[in-house]
Amino acid sequence: MSGLEFLKPSGDAVARSPMERQALAAGARFEVRDGWNVAVAFDGESPDASVWWADVSHLAKLEVNGPHDLVLGQATRTNGAWWCPVTRDRTLVIGDREADGLDLTSALAALAIGGPLAREVFARFCALDLRPQSLPLHGFRPGSVARTPGYVLREDKDRFLMLFGWALGEYMWTVVADAAQGLGGAPVGVDALDRQAARA
Repeated sequence: MSGLEFLKPSGDAVARSPMERQALAAGARFEVRDGWNVAVAFDGESPDASVWWADVSHLAKLEVNGPHDLVLGQATRTNGAWWCPVTRDRTLVIGDREADGLDLTSALAALAIGGPLAREVFARFCALDLRPQSLPLHGFRPGSVARTPGYVLREDKDRFLMLFGWALGEYMWTVVADAAQGLGGAPVGVDALDRQAARA
């Protein structure tokens, strides 16, 4: 083996969310998907509860630089991916591993938060105004989430995607769990989100 061969990642290496320990402690069952260890289900989960949250840090996140004709503040759904304009010359693409851009997947962690009381959960730790008149369907906002820089995308009527710095994963899970559990909420796995999307 040459001097630096040991630094090359193994083809069997599995990427892990910064919130994996919290999810495991909450009763998550994991599966490896697209090279990521993903929480797919939780003991006794209820995606139809008044509020829930899910770790979706495995979603591809790419930064595309250059002028675009997207509307600031509004995400566009294209081929299953969200194109979210951050500035006139910078776009965050969520869910498309093939886009031509800088890979931020392991720089930005992500939580999906949903249910009829999702906005109430956000109100307990987020400075952004997420009322429908301020954040319409597919609205996208950069701003302060739990006193840290982040983004919030309104994916559906009562479903939001929150992105934040990878190193803050454990902190953000704790903040969201504290806010949601006070309202009867609990974590769910990505399989529950897929079933919701199929019913929509």
